[in-house]
Amino acid sequence: MQLRAFGKMFGMVVALVLTANLLMAAAAQARPAPDSFADLASRLTPAVVNVATSQTVKSPEMNDMPQFPPGSPFEDLFKDFFDRQGDLGQPRKVSSLGSGFVIDPSGIIVTNNHVIGKADEITVNFSDGTQLPAKVLGRDLKTDLAVLQVETKKPLPFVKFGASSKMRVGDWVLAIGNPFGLGGSVSAGIISAQNRNINSGPYDSFLQTDAAINRGNSGGPLFDMDGAVIGVNTAIISPSGGSIGIGFAIPSDIVSNVVTQLQEFGETRRGWLGVRIQSVTEELAESFGLRRPRGALIAEVTPKGPAATAGIKAGDVIIRFNGQSVPEMSDLPRIVAETAVGKEVDVVVWRDGKEKNFRVILGRLEDFEKSASGEDTGGEPSSPQSAGTEVEDLGLMLAPLSMSVREQFEVGDDVNGVAVVAVADAGPAREKGVRPGDVIVEVAQQEVRTTQEVKDKVAEAKKAGKKSVLLLLYRGGDLRFVAVKLEDEAPAKKKGG
Repeated sequence: MQLRAFGKMFGMVVALVLTANLLMAAAAQARPAPDSFADLASRLTPAVVNVATSQTVKSPEMNDMPQFPPGSPFEDLFKDFFDRQGDLGQPRKVSSLGSGFVIDPSGIIVTNNHVIGKADEITVNFSDGTQLPAKVLGRDLKTDLAVLQVETKKPLPFVKFGASSKMRVGDWVLAIGNPFGLGGSVSAGIISAQNRNINSGPYDSFLQTDAAINRGNSGGPLFDMDGAVIGVNTAIISPSGGSIGIGFAIPSDIVSNVVTQLQEFGETRRGWLGVRIQSVTEELAESFGLRRPRGALIAEVTPKGPAATAGIKAGDVIIRFNGQSVPEMSDLPRIVAETAVGKEVDVVVWRDGKEKNFRVILGRLEDFEKSASGEDTGGEPSSPQSAGTEVEDLGLMLAPLSMSVREQFEVGDDVNGVAVVAVADAGPAREKGVRPGDVIVEVAQQEVRTTQEVKDKVAEAKKAGKKSVLLLLYRGGDLRFVAVKLEDEAPAKKKGG
């Protein structure tokens, strides 16, 4: 009995020790606020630089003055302003300031593309007073990054990239830069949020921080507490132009990949899948048989592109790419772009209610963009009432794609389907943005060529208990899926007893 009791007691002690170790490990990961950032700032500041640029622009001319009615008080006001400019029409220099940081002792510097803009001259100012002219090695408009190089006779202090993916909301960060042209300034804060999309580019996935970031901080580094660069400070949200605690940094996981390509090639080399995608809404998810909205819905596949060659088609929902899940549509472009050109990858799609695997060899996005013609997408088509077939469940009036209808709505001969000629004001299709001139190419992922086929497919969806029906629409050169709610039938009248 005593041995048994001792064994039980020993087990409790071991359990308590293990729990204590786990708690200590968790506390070690959740690093407390430091007593001071001074040592870290002192070590890192020499690698952070001020990027000064100048650009020659043409001064305004008298012809540029706004025109006002004779005798208007504004006429004299603007005339005085233009008179004070002096040398009207003559070139003049405009200067601007930003930040950057050294990533290689030989003189490689990272900054924002918008910091250097179309500068004629770029000068890099170091914290010790050294000034060096810089040249542009490469720039990327899509991520707003640029790589500069300076010639130096001695190794420069530099910093290294860390892993932004390991940062957590609440982790401490340090921002160093050149706010308002005041010179090296340090501000501290935390990571407020991750994966922020501020609609600045196709690969938005910003780190949000409350560390003070102001104009002039652009291009400067955001450090973790080990002194590694985990972001490039790029944008702020502010009604006044000053920091209100909402700043954004490009994650280092994105930056390091782009910078490596700009250093090596002078340009980016992004993977290209060859699809046009859209978000998966709850209604679309229900139409596809997905339990919840996820993935990227393929609205159109580029002919002879990587996806088309592999057998992927419009209507597929990409849920995994190269081993990575695709939670939302906006995640896919970034994941594809970061994948090496020419690499064969696994792509998992949702098709016909189940997963299907494909092997795709990626192309290069930049090659496609150069070869793609700037096709006119056309304006909003006119919407005259035309004789056609009414589909009450959708609130649509449809007509076959006759020659006259094609001319009326400017639909090419290579497009097949059924034309929308009128949309009911209070109908479900109107709520989803369907409009006259659209062409219904597919219903429930099946091609349609006649108005009767559309009606039959809609009737089948209702009979199957579907709350909505999936339409593939063609409009102005683009294809997109829309899930249109089905009108509920009027309740049956009870017979008198």
